[in-house]
Amino acid sequence: MRRTRARGPVTPPDEVRAALDEAWRTSWSRVVALLVAQYRRPDLAEDAAADAFEAAARTWASSGVPHNPGAWLLTAARRRVLDRLRSEVVHRRKEPLMAVDDEMRALAAAAVDPGAHVADEQLRMVFACCHPAIAADDRVALTLRFVLGLPTAEIARLQLVQETAMAARITRAKKRLAASGIPFSTPDPQELAERLDVVATVVYLAFTSAYQPGVTGLRVDLGDEAIRLARTLDGLLPGQDVVRCLLALMMLQHSRRDTRLDDDGAIVLLPDQDRSRWHHDEIRQAVALLGTAPPQAATRLAAEYRLQALVAAEHATAPTAEATRWPVICDLYLELELLTGSPVVRLARAVAVAEADGPRAGLALLDGLDDALPRHHRVPAVRAELLARAGDPAAAATAYDRAIDLATAPAELAHLRARRATLRR
Repeated sequence: MRRTRARGPVTPPDEVRAALDEAWRTSWSRVVALLVAQYRRPDLAEDAAADAFEAAARTWASSGVPHNPGAWLLTAARRRVLDRLRSEVVHRRKEPLMAVDDEMRALAAAAVDPGAHVADEQLRMVFACCHPAIAADDRVALTLRFVLGLPTAEIARLQLVQETAMAARITRAKKRLAASGIPFSTPDPQELAERLDVVATVVYLAFTSAYQPGVTGLRVDLGDEAIRLARTLDGLLPGQDVVRCLLALMMLQHSRRDTRLDDDGAIVLLPDQDRSRWHHDEIRQAVALLGTAPPQAATRLAAEYRLQALVAAEHATAPTAEATRWPVICDLYLELELLTGSPVVRLARAVAVAEADGPRAGLALLDGLDDALPRHHRVPAVRAELLARAGDPAAAATAYDRAIDLATAPAELAHLRARRATLRR
């Protein structure tokens, strides 16, 4: 008679998926940061972390979700790094396997488990990725990839470049990080100051990514993490204009997190959001924090964040959409455009001018933006909205079609298609 091997209880797929999603949010960057700090091999660290998550998907279904998923993933990823290093050493030096295993055991013995100091490891990883030895654009891409675990496609979209170009940039940055001997430690305050603008840029890009509607909605947890990092920076270097203004800006934008999407995941525009559900305590804290920043910012980036925060404060403190002080916002955007020369700022200014002076005035400011932002779906989307308001539905439909061709996020596509459908009515 054939015997059947006893099997343990099978964990429901939904439970495994939920545990993996939570582990990705809370442990990916921590595992990668610890592996890079220990082995100084960014390429191996990221591959090993990915392999560990694949192993978790297979193992947790039969053995159950572990009590400490982060520790399980770190252990699994560390084993994969050691296996790769072991293989490389054997191939390169042709040494006896026993000697190589002794060396690998010594490396494993020096490892630390995740715990109370994990947040410090993440911060050290940020500083390492933002080291002056790495090119400025590469620093941003590397930090978004390693510290926050953003996919290459999303990083490319945030920085308005082709995905292939971004993949090449990240590969180059990995090699530079591995070969440069950069210390994985919190720099002295004077050294930190010279990296502060790059770190602030990375933190804000991470926050911006949180509010790009994806397949599963917004990444509010990523917004929380960006704000936490900004608070940590403010504690390390108190009173820095760029950090204070950035923190105020993110808090003002984050205060609307519960109203940006409806129950079906559809985008809710700012004028249509339920302002009673905004986090008004956070708005008050942000406005007070913004008030501590001097009118003349110490750096250009600090001035840029201050102006953006002032715009966000106008929206956040207006009791109704109709009470928004659009002329004030137009002036702030004009000052910001003169400071940065950014076509994205010009696009935002066009929207504000249309609210203050009518759609034709806003349309005039869109001239040239298609060339400046050729892959940005919001340029034709704004043009379509303003053309519709100006009474030209045929031209608006053409512009909506262009925006739909360029948009990639499901929520944004659904929103654009719905807006275009209203033209028929």
